Amino acid sequence: MKRIVAATLAVLVVTSAHAIADEAPAATVVPETAAKKAPETVHDFTVKALDGKDVELSKYKGKVLLVVNVASQCGATPQYRQLQAMHEKYSRQGLIVMGFPCNQFGAQEPGNADQIRQFCTSRYSVKFPMFSKIDVNGKEQSPLYDYLKSSADDHSNIGWNFEKFLVGKDGKVAARFTTGTEPDAPEVVTLLEEALAR
Repeated sequence: MKRIVAATLAVLVVTSAHAIADEAPAATVVPETAAKKAPETVHDFTVKALDGKDVELSKYKGKVLLVVNVASQCGATPQYRQLQAMHEKYSRQGLIVMGFPCNQFGAQEPGNADQIRQFCTSRYSVKFPMFSKIDVNGKEQSPLYDYLKSSADDHSNIGWNFEKFLVGKDGKVAARFTTGTEPDAPEVVTLLEEALAR
């Protein structure tokens, strides 16, 4: 009798062990597809509008973007006027000018969202999309700017306010321009019109 009980218990233990082993992989193995995919284009990002609402940049697929880090108290601040003029001239053809306020350069964008909006609209009649204040360099930099810099020919940090990234309809960086290159400079307009024509 003792031998029968022992044999029965051994069978139960082995059976239970197999059952646990069969179930374990399903509970512990994570499919590779579950891993977060690295962004491939600007369209993979979500940013905050100036009013704090999320904006998925995938809504701009098929558009040409001019992404600019802006500031209200900079010597280059009058470039707002040219950016607005470009918005008026090219938006129907598919251009989206995007302003990202940043206070990292000379503390020249100290205002809050309401103050930034008031300044842009009253001084320069800005009607193109404006976004929440961000960092464009350093450990707190926006993931979007990390992507823009790493995708441009020039991977260096943003040097000052009003640097510009031209992004094609495919969401990939087509060109980068420094502060000293004004938005309506011939080299910007040429590449912009080429991107719009594609």
